[in-house]
Amino acid sequence: QAAASLNLLFFELLTLHTYRLSMAPKKAKRRAGGGEGSSNVFSMFEQSQIQEYKEAFTIIDQNRDGIISKDDLRDVLASMGQLNVKNEELEAMIKEASGPINFTVFLTMFGEKLKGADPEDVILAAFKVLDPEGTGTIKKSFLEELLSTQCDRFSQEEIKNLWTAFPPDVAGNVDYKNICYVITHGEEKEE
Repeated sequence: QAAASLNLLFFELLTLHTYRLSMAPKKAKRRAGGGEGSSNVFSMFEQSQIQEYKEAFTIIDQNRDGIISKDDLRDVLASMGQLNVKNEELEAMIKEASGPINFTVFLTMFGEKLKGADPEDVILAAFKVLDPEGTGTIKKSFLEELLSTQCDRFSQEEIKNLWTAFPPDVAGNVDYKNICYVITHGEEKEE
């Protein structure tokens, strides 16, 4: 099941950005757009979130025409190691939107999906795309390769910090549920 959903692809990319944000110093939150009563999709998110979504959109929009197409999805999935994705799967992903997927439509789709969603479940779903056997772990070497060669590449220092914060077990497996917990709840985990 190579490409279950545009949502999962998006969140897979966004998880990398979210980890970086969770490790950054906290700043005052500022909403974009209009006031609380605004129907503007941009008012649903903080400015930092909109920037993250824009970066994820730009990564998926491989040909940079401002619209996510079937070819864009095929190319970004290939860059993530998912080759031979069926046309039907790509068409199903595109049909999740009511029309052409520009940034506003993209943001609206995720605003609707995120209403009432548990952020930890959303991030777990993104990691589960990389764990087809459902083991709850990902090989350190595989995750390190993805983080250092795909999308928004991690520096060697960021990768070193990741393994310091989330050391793999003796077999080289990384517990992504722990990573998700820290991203969504902070570092204080009760044992």
